[in-house]
Amino acid sequence: MRTFRKIVGRTLLVLLLAFLIVPFLIPVNTSGTLTNVEAAGAQATFVELAGLQVHTEEIISSNKCKCEQPLIVLMHGFGASTFSWREVIEPLSAFGDVIAYDRPGFGFTQRPTEWGQVNPYGFEGNFLLLDSIIEKYATSNQVILVGHSAGGQLAAEYARLNPNKVSGLVLVDPAILTTGQSPSWLNWILNIPQVDRIGPLLVKSISESGNDLLRQSFYDPESVTQEVFEGYNKVLKVKEWERAFWNFTKAPRDNDLAANLESVTQPILLITGERDTVVPTSDTVKLADIFPNSSLEIIKKSAHLPQEEQPQDFKTAIENHWEELVA
Repeated sequence: MRTFRKIVGRTLLVLLLAFLIVPFLIPVNTSGTLTNVEAAGAQATFVELAGLQVHTEEIISSNKCKCEQPLIVLMHGFGASTFSWREVIEPLSAFGDVIAYDRPGFGFTQRPTEWGQVNPYGFEGNFLLLDSIIEKYATSNQVILVGHSAGGQLAAEYARLNPNKVSGLVLVDPAILTTGQSPSWLNWILNIPQVDRIGPLLVKSISESGNDLLRQSFYDPESVTQEVFEGYNKVLKVKEWERAFWNFTKAPRDNDLAANLESVTQPILLITGERDTVVPTSDTVKLADIFPNSSLEIIKKSAHLPQEEQPQDFKTAIENHWEELVA
């Protein structure tokens, strides 16, 4: 019995030492070879906002009048970028000034590895970035946030906390009732130095699983062309994209939105694809009964990305409810 206990004790000690030491011996290399600016291309636009070099796509009117146009802010979802708005950014400029931007951790926005008190990848950091965008671009008191999926959750929570800054919301397949977020108690494990060291290796699989999610996001998976795959995967050319994605994974995203949906009083247009399985269509339908001032549009022959699959119907849905949003 004593011999058995010694063997078990030594085995556990070896395993403990392996856990403490081995992660620091494993090489953690990036597959990216370009800076964020180089990967974005020569025609890309970058703006300094909230201390970050932010990649944006903008259609801003140079003809300002006394009745300045509303500002439409396009907020992409998980794993996406401004690329996901390519089919609608120009059509939406008929309603006002438009800015789409890459959220920290995605696209070509700068991906810091160190920061001060506010983590740029968490909710607070995203809200500071929204503050900067509104301060810089809004020429009137009308700001419409258009948030897709996880971007919809961010948009709704920002509007709840900042009712005087947001006039209306367009929430596209919003990840509010189904979030996909890991529980907050898991963060202490993710921040253990040994786990944090190999974290970038743990998230590398997103480069493959992301393509499967993209196919699932379309009503017709066969319509996902090579151009679409390349558009979404272009960001994988950025150096240290794995470390940035890991920083996003363990960033604080605790919020009280789900428990306070009735307090989001701005006019809300909810848009969902009729066959969304990523954020179930039924979730968005439920939200229409919970938000006190909301309308619902279900886009036919689309799934999780109606703005890409049916851009004309997407624009028409917003056009049909525009007066409500800016009332």
